[in-house]
Amino acid sequence: MKLSLNFLLFVFVCQCAASPVNITATSVPNGIAETAYSAVITASGGCTPYKWAIVSGNLPAGVAGKASTSTQAFNLSGIPSQTASYSFTVAVTACAGHVSRASYTIVIQPAANNVVDLSWEASSSGNVVGYNMYRSPNGVAWNKINASLIAGTVYSDSTVANNTTYFYAATSVNVSGVESAKTPAVKAVIP
Repeated sequence: MKLSLNFLLFVFVCQCAASPVNITATSVPNGIAETAYSAVITASGGCTPYKWAIVSGNLPAGVAGKASTSTQAFNLSGIPSQTASYSFTVAVTACAGHVSRASYTIVIQPAANNVVDLSWEASSSGNVVGYNMYRSPNGVAWNKINASLIAGTVYSDSTVANNTTYFYAATSVNVSGVESAKTPAVKAVIP
């Protein structure tokens, strides 16, 4: 009796495992002591989930780092408590073991030396009761910076740090509390 065995071999190639992961954020904003701080370090390539770590140096006292829910970003946030210059290196590891590192420096200054004055056109809707102002270090991750609705169409941001770039966008809010989409972002470079 002749026995014949047939084998079928499947080879799977995952393109994402072969490509390296790269940290895409080249800098993070500076900050002001006792003022809310927020920054986002992003990565791309490789395969997720990513694992993030600070491999050398320190974040400013009062600021912590945490991976985003998608793991494609490392969010820095908190209220820095001490003025100083902080240097640190972040590493991201893709699921296939590829690693990327980037070094950053954050200067926490004692007070703001500059003010960004913003103005925009009023909404044409008749039921608008106010506006919100949003700020971002990269035009992607936005934080509302006004404590309560802005009644007019001007806002001054006195919590900006030196040598930092910010993006701003406004929204309108109607009598029902419904917020509009953000205006196109404007960029402010602080000397």
